[in-house]
Amino acid sequence: MGAGGWIAMTIFWVALVTLVVWLVIRAFPGGGDTAREGRRETWSGSETPEQILDRRYAAGELDLEAYQVMRATLASGRSNGKGGAR
Repeated sequence: MGAGGWIAMTIFWVALVTLVVWLVIRAFPGGGDTAREGRRETWSGSETPEQILDRRYAAGELDLEAYQVMRATLASGRSNGKGGAR
């Protein structure tokens, strides 16, 4: 194999290793996501669904109509005994 073959093989293996590393990083939660890094929050399980909804509305992720519908749905689920076990 000539010098061109060795160069091509080296480029191939470097590209393959880079791809595998990139895929492994992306496979883990939050891996490689730098665009939303400032907004990233981990859920510890201490927030109630209502608190999460309130936070999302305050952050502008939901409009008023969607917020009210979701809030009513949560309230009716709690009053019907479907609020989930805690």
